Amino acid sequence: MKALLPIVIAAAAVGIGACGGDAKTPAADFVRADSGRFAIGDSILPRYAGVNMWYAAILASDGRGGDRARLARELDMLRDAGVTNIRVLAGGDGPEGLPSHIEPALQVRAGVYNDTLLAGLDRLLAELESRGMTATLYLGNAWEWSGGYGSYLEWAGAGRAPIPSVDGWTEYMEFAGRFLANDSAKALFADHVRAIVGRTSSVTGRPYAESPAIFSWQVANEPRAFSGPAKPLLRDWIHSVARLIKSIDPAHMVSVGSEGSHGCEQDINLWAEIHSIPEIDYATIHIWPYNWGWVDSATLVSRVDTAIANARAYIGAHAAIARRLGKPLVMEEFGYPRDGMSLAPGSPTVGRDSYLSAIASDSSLAGTNIWGWGGEAVARHDTWQPGDPYTGDPAQEPQGLNSVFATDTSTIAIIRRANR
Repeated sequence: MKALLPIVIAAAAVGIGACGGDAKTPAADFVRADSGRFAIGDSILPRYAGVNMWYAAILASDGRGGDRARLARELDMLRDAGVTNIRVLAGGDGPEGLPSHIEPALQVRAGVYNDTLLAGLDRLLAELESRGMTATLYLGNAWEWSGGYGSYLEWAGAGRAPIPSVDGWTEYMEFAGRFLANDSAKALFADHVRAIVGRTSSVTGRPYAESPAIFSWQVANEPRAFSGPAKPLLRDWIHSVARLIKSIDPAHMVSVGSEGSHGCEQDINLWAEIHSIPEIDYATIHIWPYNWGWVDSATLVSRVDTAIANARAYIGAHAAIARRLGKPLVMEEFGYPRDGMSLAPGSPTVGRDSYLSAIASDSSLAGTNIWGWGGEAVARHDTWQPGDPYTGDPAQEPQGLNSVFATDTSTIAIIRRANR
């Protein structure tokens, strides 16, 4: 969900081709935070409307799950709708063959990477460069669907990570809550940060630190403390990772991936502390009206105004802090189920369209990223199975529930309007 035409112009100005240019891209040509908005060069950028496309690096690979032709078509479709930013998972962690876990995994064991998927990440950035588009790359996850906290704890010798769909959510969250107090697990994550942020592309031959396709590095998807006593540990860990990223790549922005107070044990002051240091360039929030109980399956259309009002109040509370910190605020995840909880592409999206339109046009936000882009995918099962096409819904969620498909013309029109 990003409409940043100036980025396209800037990318062309520094000679970025299909596989990148040979000359080093100056930091001045990268997007930066500037007094509550984003800028590039001397230009303040308009509010953007982008999408989440967690699987894009897998599509860009030549291996299992790869479909470079689909990726090219969908990036072109998004660009035509004015989108210049996608939010992407750098790669999954941990063993394969687990329920509700994406495949293939990038980091199969601590420090052991799938080279085909690393090349896919290289290719994705080159494809974005050639289109003047950017990616927010999140390096980890608090949740199990890509391995996340649980994988690092397993690698550190803390035992088997519970699987929510098998063992229960309470069991998983109690286990994941040990991550922040486990120095070995955090050290392994720091090694992962060094490996990805410090990488040199096999496609362009340039370090990632010189790629104009990187909008920002993100610590993790929805990093949480999972308990009150761990809140200071969460703050300190995020600060340490942000500083590590900047020490490797000072030219690109760093963001957190936080949901806001909802991801900080309902403590908005903790959210403010997390975003307070200079190494964190802008603030992030996520909102999920259905997951948070603002609407239910029977009231997705009839109570959408309530969802919008609650969302605006949540945005407003965080926007006030972001203004005080002098940092842009991005709504980088906001999803809404299809009417009647349908999974089928092309099924009605009356409630969703009302909700997404209201959020994408909120003037207190510097940017938005709808969750999530499903593109051309046609789900083969209600829950993802290995070999199925990737939708915007990760493996643990019903396939199609929160996806925006290429056939959802009314929703794509909302993205296009927000990008004008």
